Amino acid sequence: MKRILIANRGEIASRIIRTCDEMGIETVAVYSEADADMPFVKQATRAHLIGPAPVNQSYLNKEAIIRIAKEEQVDAIHPGYGFLSENAEFVREIEAAGIRFIGPSAETIDKMGDKIASRDTMKTAGVPVVPGTEEGLATVEEAVEFANAIGYPVMLKASGGGGGIGMVKCETEQTLAQQFTGIKTRAKNYFGNDAVFVEKFVEPARHIEVQVFGDYKGDVFHLFERNCSVQRRNQKVIEEAPSPALSQETKDKLYEAAVQAAKAVNYKNAGTVEFIMDADENFYFLEMNTRLQVEHPISEEITGTDLVKWQLLTAMDQPLPISDQSQLVIKGHAIEFRLYAEDSERFMPSPGKLDVLRFPEGEGIRIDSGYAEGNSVTPYYDPMIAKVIVSGKDRTQALERAQALLENLDVQGVKSNVAFFRSFIQYDGFKEGDYATNSIVLFRKQPKEQ
Repeated sequence: MKRILIANRGEIASRIIRTCDEMGIETVAVYSEADADMPFVKQATRAHLIGPAPVNQSYLNKEAIIRIAKEEQVDAIHPGYGFLSENAEFVREIEAAGIRFIGPSAETIDKMGDKIASRDTMKTAGVPVVPGTEEGLATVEEAVEFANAIGYPVMLKASGGGGGIGMVKCETEQTLAQQFTGIKTRAKNYFGNDAVFVEKFVEPARHIEVQVFGDYKGDVFHLFERNCSVQRRNQKVIEEAPSPALSQETKDKLYEAAVQAAKAVNYKNAGTVEFIMDADENFYFLEMNTRLQVEHPISEEITGTDLVKWQLLTAMDQPLPISDQSQLVIKGHAIEFRLYAEDSERFMPSPGKLDVLRFPEGEGIRIDSGYAEGNSVTPYYDPMIAKVIVSGKDRTQALERAQALLENLDVQGVKSNVAFFRSFIQYDGFKEGDYATNSIVLFRKQPKEQ
């Protein structure tokens, strides 16, 4: 491949451009009117205005993206994550135009994009799944009947959902009945699919995921696990790899299940198999993300790999730098903090101009940023400013570097979650590596120091 189009924005566009530059591949960026001054626009070999700020007129505009790709005679399109990255119809349309898609096949995306269908696929493959309904629920009465049978709490989920959208915890029959219609409506509006289902709510839960990669020959490798349990509103804010406080026996079972899941759908390119785990280390399939994950850098840091390079090689039917699982070894510990422009007291977006944006430099520090000082965080997109990654020879060193970095990270002009991070990494549950998806709630219930 000599030239690719990046159908995304911000830090992931910059991240893809960096690897393409190293490989001698030209890049074509598309950008909205709101993103005209963003770094990725300047970093790309070429850049095209795609439309106004709203995503349906810009980054979700399949026709405009494919038109520009044809004009630029690109060899492939990289979708990044979010937007069109898991849109099977988009994959079919670009392939019909004679352009490669840097990701799995449309058939694989279809199989794993629908949570009900993917649960069924995983059960057939022998991968454990959370007890839940086998098909979409038509009425609230069906939902209540099933939930009463398995016991509360339960999760009510949109089958086509993702990113924490279209899911709600229901503690009682009354809550389930109240939320049912609203979740179906939201699912229809967000995902074009109003199918919903109920599954048992696992608590206390850890959110553990395994990075997998399928090469062009059909081999599947894993790059170990990530702990993504620090969440607010079902969305991750801190991730680390490898996961602390897990037995090696459980880790090996996770790797085996993840590879098994990927092989069951003939997986090719980068993907992530997500699991939910209880206090006794029983784990269940949650979903498979058929794309690069936001948190992929920590897997790269502990394995010394470049997953974007692997994606490009695979899309070109080229061999990976490895040919056997034994060649992948853990070389330390890494932690990622998602730096957001947000009011961290309420976890609400805080758009505005970045008057100051300064990141410390040093050993074990990696910054994947989508913004430069003077840019504005607009209300149109996710307000993540950057991914702040620290690594060390072990978790102790990584935490020490995280503390020093966060103390010297300077963001002004918008509210940010830096202060929250500085405080949270002192929380005993996090320091000890024994935390779950309710850790932020428990942290905030602690008595304030006088």
